Amino acid sequence: MNNKHPDQAPWHDPQGNLISCTEKVKVLTENHREMREMLQDCFEDALLMGCDEEQFRQILKGLIDELENPYHDLD
Repeated sequence: MNNKHPDQAPWHDPQGNLISCTEKVKVLTENHREMREMLQDCFEDALLMGCDEEQFRQILKGLIDELENPYHDLD
C-alpha cells in the first residue's frame, strides 16, 4: 500500500480482487486516514515524553498482531 497517498492505494478482498464499491473504498480510505493521524499523534507524544522510538514502534506493531477477526467464522 502506498503510505504517502492511501486514497490512491487499491483495497483488495481475500481473493485479491479490487474492492470497487465507492462507499466501501470511501470508508476504508477515511479509516486509514484517521488511524494514520491518531497513530502519528500518539507516536509524537511518546517521543516528547522520552519513550524509546523503536520500543514504541514495536508496541504499535504488537497492537496490529493482537487484533482479532470477529468474522472469522463467516469465511
